[in-house]
Amino acid sequence: MDIVIKITFAIMGLAILVVFVRLVKGPTLPDRVVALELVASIMVGFIGVHAVSTNKASFIDVAIVLALTAFLAAIGFARFLERGGPRHD
Repeated sequence: MDIVIKITFAIMGLAILVVFVRLVKGPTLPDRVVALELVASIMVGFIGVHAVSTNKASFIDVAIVLALTAFLAAIGFARFLERGGPRHD
């Protein structure tokens, strides 16, 4: 099980690096918003795998709060863009 957890952390680390490239490069604001949402989702995955590896259920609560907060932030960004927020595409 320890090897699977290390492989999972490595794959998620690689995924977050690729997403950070998209976050910085863009090219548009909606692309950056989606990349930011994906970063939050990967962090939820990191916390979930860490909870399994340490056998502490309290980390699951942290992951749930982070997921809900990221969802609300994504909704807020979408509403902002829908109402004609500043876009320099």
